[in-house]
Amino acid sequence: MAPGIRLSPAARSLFDEPLAIAVQGLGPRQQVTLRTSLRDETGELFQASARYQAGDDGELDLARCAALPGGSFSGLEPMGPLWALQPQKPFWRLVKRDVQSPFLLQLEVLEGHGERPGRLLAQAQHERAFLRDGVRRVPVREGRIRATLFLPPGSGPFPGIIDLYGTGGGLPEYRACLLANHGFAVLALAFYSYEDLPKEMKEFHLEYFEEAVNYMLQHTQVKGPGIGLLGHSKGGDLCVSMASFLKGITATALINGSVANVGAVLRYNDITIPPLGVNPKRVKVGKSGIADIIDALNNPLEGPDQKSFIPLEKAECCFLFIVGQDDHNWKSEFFAVEGSKRLQAHGKEKPEIVCYPGAGHYIEPPFFPMCAASMHLLFGKPVMWGGEPKAHCEAQIDAWQQIQAFFRKHLTGKPSGTSSKL
Repeated sequence: MAPGIRLSPAARSLFDEPLAIAVQGLGPRQQVTLRTSLRDETGELFQASARYQAGDDGELDLARCAALPGGSFSGLEPMGPLWALQPQKPFWRLVKRDVQSPFLLQLEVLEGHGERPGRLLAQAQHERAFLRDGVRRVPVREGRIRATLFLPPGSGPFPGIIDLYGTGGGLPEYRACLLANHGFAVLALAFYSYEDLPKEMKEFHLEYFEEAVNYMLQHTQVKGPGIGLLGHSKGGDLCVSMASFLKGITATALINGSVANVGAVLRYNDITIPPLGVNPKRVKVGKSGIADIIDALNNPLEGPDQKSFIPLEKAECCFLFIVGQDDHNWKSEFFAVEGSKRLQAHGKEKPEIVCYPGAGHYIEPPFFPMCAASMHLLFGKPVMWGGEPKAHCEAQIDAWQQIQAFFRKHLTGKPSGTSSKL
């Protein structure tokens, strides 16, 4: 029989779901190269390849067969063909702009292990989708709010979350819709560089974010009495500020966020929080031209920079800090620890801190390939984000579960699988 690729699910899966990959019909112990590729919406190509040897029966099951050295990954890595995808264009990150269309994954089995690809033995394609059937995507343009609401199938009400990304601006929807697939009503909120919102990150007004919180609290499909906040990077410190000053927040999860206000002035009523100082002299640029900015920010515990520390002790919510211990954007672990100390010093509940060694800055939903370096809008040059691909991939899978469990526990009142002893 001719070689063929067997996938499960066969034709289509959600991006954060595992995909089982097997090749059948090979010769006993035949050496092959498995190559995967996908193009993003701008046409940029991402590729990975791995060297394998079929079993005595001519079967190659990635769940049981280890990849041999010499490819994009090695060892027993059933999802390696996805998380090891790398851009052919330098400093390019895989993002999904239109969540209503899937990514198309191409798989090819090539003869041998040569530097040049051998004869094509089998090929297949598979759709990696972002929206589960029945999830509703609702553009929101109410008052000043520029956002997209994702609602799970069914009548609800559902636990509600506002989702914020970082300095990239615009309106990324992919994390929000993947979360909505799991039963949450999620508002992906733009806050600058989108439609009629401010073009630059100079000054943010918390009143804008308050409008979004009130929109969710009043929505008939959102289960009260409070909502959750999820923020990555700059979105993280905005979530800390929202939790500290606004009513109706029950749970706040930060992915490599800061507890100091960063990058722009923050205003709310008569309160002004200045941004944490930056010293460009502490930026290190290697021979590759990639900047390491981890030491660029000042310490928010010293001198005038103390004014940028967000008063998170005012928050009436629970906190979860997701920390990549190899984050080179800034010192996420330091921020999490200092935030925890500040909360406990004011008699507040100790936050959950989950640390991942070997994980970098962009901890995305599962199976997004790690971005080691890309352009930073504020620094105007490529910067390193940190991370080691395999450890980073494992962190993304675990963090995704931790985030959902945290919101389920605090927004639905359901314990996360723990039984009480009477």
